[in-house]
Amino acid sequence: MGARKRISAEARKEAQKNMYFAKLRNVPTSPRKMRLVVDMVRGMEVFRALGILKFSNKEAAARVEKLLRSAIANWEAKNERKAESGELYISSISVDCATTLKRMRPAPQGRGYRIRKRSNHVTLFVDTLSKNDSQN
Repeated sequence: MGARKRISAEARKEAQKNMYFAKLRNVPTSPRKMRLVVDMVRGMEVFRALGILKFSNKEAAARVEKLLRSAIANWEAKNERKAESGELYISSISVDCATTLKRMRPAPQGRGYRIRKRSNHVTLFVDTLSKNDSQN
């Protein structure tokens, strides 16, 4: 590894120490369906978002709820204390496309229709409200 690349990698690792996040990779649902769930909770306080996700009837909501609980646990592990109500919020959450499995389905007259089984990656960042207020 070159010196310039090593320096930028170390700077990126140092910046990650101040961020609290969780990643969910290769979720076997389409990104469009996952974005519907993610848009419901973007920018929200975490315990309120957990309530919304718990009572949502979407299948992707259970996965996002588990991811949010993981991000909260990561925050608690780095800060060595429990998160209080109203302290944490979802600073950013994104859904990216992952690999697509391509399959063929038999069709009339010897043809084949393509089936695309999509998957996605979800990245969720949490942050404290007081930290955000001091920057503004």
